[in-house]
Amino acid sequence: MSSTIVWFRKDLRLHDHPALVEAVAHGDVLPVFILPETVHEASDWWLHHSLLELQKTFEQHQIQLIVRKGSVVEELTNIQRESGAGQLVYNELYDPESRQLEKELTAAFENIDAQVRSFQGTLLVPPDTIFNKSGQPYKVFTPFWKQLRQEPIAQSLPVPKNMKGPATRFPSLPAEQWGLLADYPWYEKLSWQPGEAAAIECWQTFRRKGLSDYKEGRDIPAQPNVSQLSPYLAWGNISVRSLWYSALATDGVADEQIEAFLRQLAWRDFAHYQLLYFPHMLERPVRPEFEKFPWQPSDENFLAWKKGRTGYPLVDAGMRELWQTGYMHNRVRMIAASFLIKHLLIDWREGMKWFEETLVDWDIANNAMGWQWVAGSGFDASPYFRVFNPIVQGEKFDESATYVKKWIPELRDIPAKYIFEPMKAPASIVESMGDYPKPIVDHRAARARALAAYETCKKN
Repeated sequence: MSSTIVWFRKDLRLHDHPALVEAVAHGDVLPVFILPETVHEASDWWLHHSLLELQKTFEQHQIQLIVRKGSVVEELTNIQRESGAGQLVYNELYDPESRQLEKELTAAFENIDAQVRSFQGTLLVPPDTIFNKSGQPYKVFTPFWKQLRQEPIAQSLPVPKNMKGPATRFPSLPAEQWGLLADYPWYEKLSWQPGEAAAIECWQTFRRKGLSDYKEGRDIPAQPNVSQLSPYLAWGNISVRSLWYSALATDGVADEQIEAFLRQLAWRDFAHYQLLYFPHMLERPVRPEFEKFPWQPSDENFLAWKKGRTGYPLVDAGMRELWQTGYMHNRVRMIAASFLIKHLLIDWREGMKWFEETLVDWDIANNAMGWQWVAGSGFDASPYFRVFNPIVQGEKFDESATYVKKWIPELRDIPAKYIFEPMKAPASIVESMGDYPKPIVDHRAARARALAAYETCKKN
């Protein structure tokens, strides 16, 4: 039995890994990761620590994880020649760059008479199995969700037993040469524990403490009713199928709560599904009428938004949470994104790039679909004329101001009744806020301007 190269990408785990299971069934396992050429700052930090854990886990099985940098096709074909591996296996990805790379890799391995096999291990269901009655891909989530619920979802696979690697060790970059941490001092703020073991612990904690009130509680940023599994899913530290079946097997939790959680897992599938069939969503609006939208230049208002200094406390709390932790509560993400797009009229692609740099849970499909959803330019998007009022949203979802006070120390002594419009507080209270800024735009005026811009866009 010969060796099999297992090409790891967004699946940095041992459980529910179809490609790894295939490799173990055919002999020695040769796990490989080729470092990305692009920089995603916070996400790269997560990748660095996930790779360290995966490397350590394989070493416990006396298996070497080979890490290299350079052309994926060249490095993988080099490893095949060095090892004499009979085949290469991997779990499929669905973004345009990955699909093109998979085609090139298959062609290259055919030229050296080595087999390539791919598996579905990153989504709930293969995206080429769900179509509408006309045989076209779904553009709206609800019918997609109904169809997905009828599809057979493969059971999660256990960690393979009796894994072994070849006796020979191959050249591999040490961690200090990976180049994933670069010189970003804000990394020192990140306190997450990436990796498979931490992902499973995170799920078990949420399953015990947050799932029972998920449907309503997930909108309250100060409550523990969001799973915070998104960064683990982004790099595949945990399997979405394992979450699906574990949620369904949870006792003592109402069906409607479990169903609400499952829908969120399906939204992740839907994002990758849309990216597969509409790859231009990464670069331009999927609804063509938004091509002519009158966006404003990225000016000092954009900088104020990034720094959490817009003068709207809920928006600022979210942006500061992002900078401190590489993460932002989902409800607040929508509000912060809406503010950038509709209050400031700054192109959603600018916000998308900032999230790409700063989110530990950055995911190419989720990020693009999320921003197009808020902008109203996606197929199944929030209508553009729905302009979140950050004051009302704060009063509704952070009633006691617990979340805002956690992230904005200038406002910690402000009574809750003033906190979402702090400049309306008595002068003595305003003075206590130090340098917290006045609102950079007036909500009513900004809303009117946004709606006027939308009307212009429709006419064009």
